[in-house]
Amino acid sequence: MELPSPAQIKQEHPLSFRGSIASWRHEAKQILERTDRRFVAIVGPCSVHDPKSALEYAFRLKQLSEEIGKNFFLIMRVFIEKPRTKLGWKGMLYDPHLDGTNDIAAGLRTSRQLMLKIGELGVPCAMEILEPVMAPYFDDLIIWGLIGARTCASQPHRQAASGLPFPIGFKNDCRGELDAAIAGILTARIPHTHIGIDSKGHVAALQTRGNPLSHLVLRGAETHSNYDAFSVEKALHALREHRLEARLLIDCSHGNSGKDHRRQQIAFESVIEQAKENPAIAGFLLESHLFAGKQPLGDDPSLLHYGVSITDPCLGWEETEALLRSMSISSVQK
Repeated sequence: MELPSPAQIKQEHPLSFRGSIASWRHEAKQILERTDRRFVAIVGPCSVHDPKSALEYAFRLKQLSEEIGKNFFLIMRVFIEKPRTKLGWKGMLYDPHLDGTNDIAAGLRTSRQLMLKIGELGVPCAMEILEPVMAPYFDDLIIWGLIGARTCASQPHRQAASGLPFPIGFKNDCRGELDAAIAGILTARIPHTHIGIDSKGHVAALQTRGNPLSHLVLRGAETHSNYDAFSVEKALHALREHRLEARLLIDCSHGNSGKDHRRQQIAFESVIEQAKENPAIAGFLLESHLFAGKQPLGDDPSLLHYGVSITDPCLGWEETEALLRSMSISSVQK
């Protein structure tokens, strides 16, 4: 089945707040370069599956941002693709109806509409780039991008990252090794000519300028975490060895929480404590939804509990709000 082109989707659902996008990207750049000493906090559902609950989360995040925005640059995780080790629901982009019909055309439209509504609320969006050819449908809306542990060694992902106009974080691989992610950062920083799709949806030779805002994200491993001070210093040393800036983000979920959402708080508190002495830590990621935990998708989507993740378990909103309020940037940064 032929899909609509990026240009068509953007024409159907146009961006009306380009000024906000430009301003948010400027803030993101300054924070990553540490000229702005706030933390970037990328928080939200493991993967979005219900636009209504995602918008409610965004509304709450906006209210919180107005309260703690001097300390945090809050960005919402709007992850519309879910990487799978084996099988499972692959995300709203692929199966927006949650019924296995895999209506990707509807997924494209639903996902873009959701990002637009979140942006209109005044909340920046972050997205994991899982399928590189999907990036042109959303590249005008994203403020922060991530390349996951399963794809940090992928040449197509590195090439795509080199052409995107916002920070891209490369996560360490599933074993906790840094080499592939660091190679990804280096590769994404230089210009490339690669095969992809253009705005009209045609397969084309694309030329990129290189992305100087590519950086490292520590997300732990299948068997251990890497948010502790020793692991952070080891990562910073590896970056320096490759003549890269000593800057990184720490993902408090995944391997750093052992996929136990309650343990994200432990990682978060460690990150904040380290940041008192280590300005190289530019921010963190938290998996968070309206309500804690997760639920199976099942055969009947109408039976799903509202605001509960259907992929990895998440912190609830109350816990998330309390954690973020607990930190004052004035006590963290010297």
